[in-house]
Amino acid sequence: MAKRKYGRKRYYIDEKQSRSVTNCYEWAAEILAAVIAVVLIFTFIFRIVTVSGTSMYPNYYSGDKLMVTSTFGQPLEQGDVVVLVDVLQEPIIKRVIATEGQEVDIDFETGTVYVDGEALDESQFGIENGITHETDTTLERVQFPATVPEGHIFVLGDNRPVSEDSRYTAVGMVSEEKVLGKASFRFFPFERFGMVQ
Repeated sequence: MAKRKYGRKRYYIDEKQSRSVTNCYEWAAEILAAVIAVVLIFTFIFRIVTVSGTSMYPNYYSGDKLMVTSTFGQPLEQGDVVVLVDVLQEPIIKRVIATEGQEVDIDFETGTVYVDGEALDESQFGIENGITHETDTTLERVQFPATVPEGHIFVLGDNRPVSEDSRYTAVGMVSEEKVLGKASFRFFPFERFGMVQ
């Protein structure tokens, strides 16, 4: 009479199943790494912002969606369009007119902006020259001429009659630490899709 062997049943995972499990873990790790990379990129390098208001008309309209890139310590230049935070109640978009060490003066009678004694040619920004006049506002104005302090920028909106910008003490010379980033690309509306000026 044959003896029966009693004991624990052994289970074996064949090589094909083992490879499948390993592949699943590898895929999961790659997906997780990709998600983390995207989050880091859109937190520290790229951001999507929506323009609010008309202070940058005719170049930027309320509702435009822009990609803003971090400057990462790169120097800002005259003409750059930047998004600023912690200046007014909500983020604002303005154009850099002067950087640290430069002197800004405004002749409100002729509407001319001067940087280091030279009249600024604003047609390069897609707007008219001679548009910076005094506006009806209760905001206190900065005294000109004024020199931009170290680590600061002087900004103006393209639509001068309605823009709250560095002409007024409420904004004044803006610390570069308050620059969220530089506008580089417009996603929406689609008819104006592309690089921004």
